[in-house]
Amino acid sequence: MRLMLKSLVARVWRGSPQFVKRAGVWLTQPRFAVTAGAVVSDERGRVLLLRHVLRKGSGWGIPGGFLTVGEQPEEAVRRELREETGLELDTVELAFVRSLESVHQIEIIFRCRMRAAALEGLEQGFEIDRAEWFARAALPHGLSKDQRRLIERVLGGEAVNARE
Repeated sequence: MRLMLKSLVARVWRGSPQFVKRAGVWLTQPRFAVTAGAVVSDERGRVLLLRHVLRKGSGWGIPGGFLTVGEQPEEAVRRELREETGLELDTVELAFVRSLESVHQIEIIFRCRMRAAALEGLEQGFEIDRAEWFARAALPHGLSKDQRRLIERVLGGEAVNARE
């Protein structure tokens, strides 16, 4: 019985117009927001963090944001940093991708490099009120555990301090 039902559903699906198939997939498959984030380090091994005006808590975190339709992830992370600070990244390398179930989000994280002197040309956008380089052992108070783990995962080596 189950095999007959499955066969019937398959025949109906194959015979359906394309718009019905697209609607069926759209209605039954999960959807996620996609973001790109940058763990940016300088020649001294310090990490660039931005204090975001719109972020809960302390606001400190890595640069990043949502991808736009058709935008490539590397383009998105470069654009986000440019919009938030007016700065350009020197190098961008994929570090990892993770799924955040609680917010239905796919996060693409990059390992990036930039010269520390670049901060001298900082143009603060409306999204951030401060950008600063931090030694990995002296990350700002209030930086979330998740952001600390993310930085450690990308940069590896010595553990970052866990003070909250």
